[in-house]
Amino acid sequence: MGFTQSSNLMKHQNIHSGERAFKCGVCGKGFSRPSNLKVHQRVHTGEKPFTCSLCGKGFSRPSNLKVHQRVHTGEKPFDCSLCGKGFSRPSGLQLHHRVHTGEKPFDCSLCGKGFSNPSSLQTHQRVHIEKKTFTCPLCGKGFSRPSNLKVHQRVHTGEKPFNCSLCGKGFSRPSNLKVHQRVHTGEKPFKCSLCGKGFSRPSGLQAHQRVHTGERPFDCSLCGKGFSNPSILHVHQQVHTD
Repeated sequence: MGFTQSSNLMKHQNIHSGERAFKCGVCGKGFSRPSNLKVHQRVHTGEKPFTCSLCGKGFSRPSNLKVHQRVHTGEKPFDCSLCGKGFSRPSGLQLHHRVHTGEKPFDCSLCGKGFSNPSSLQTHQRVHIEKKTFTCPLCGKGFSRPSNLKVHQRVHTGEKPFNCSLCGKGFSRPSNLKVHQRVHTGEKPFKCSLCGKGFSRPSGLQAHQRVHTGERPFDCSLCGKGFSNPSILHVHQQVHTD
């Protein structure tokens, strides 16, 4: 790369040397270029000079404005290579990929349960910190929200208000209905990253991945032999009982 002025060359070389000679007077953070410092200072000043012509919302960087404008245009340039679903941001695509891989990198520090995104983890953590003031009169189980208690009570009443329009089968939760409908549509959004095989549920993908890893976490209590899923263990145990 060539430069017409030695000062520009010097500024460029700061990128490679790691030198951050341009310091923010408010927080002390250093930058290799004065232009980067200028953009950073908007964090402190609140300046948002890049305005959306459609809704008037302001942004500190032109790149942020460009991403925002996709709300209005509907543009989704980041496509999932496995299912084709589009996203307006690369971060959205990254989160979506975990639907296929089953990856859950955000663990609850209190119970160890994993989640694919931080917002789901945050919602889950309320289970531990919120008071469970709504109690089921039939089994005594407590809930932090009346809506959760209402859903739980269907265990006792057998109520299944969410019906499949194709076969009429009922479900207690809309999420369970959504999973069931894949039986009819053939949709298998959870893809194995190693062989590409698809599954309708993340639990199916998780069980399948043991084919590749060789993991056998289900042990026979009588002979100690390990199995990759509980159904195979159940079949094996009949050898001991027959």
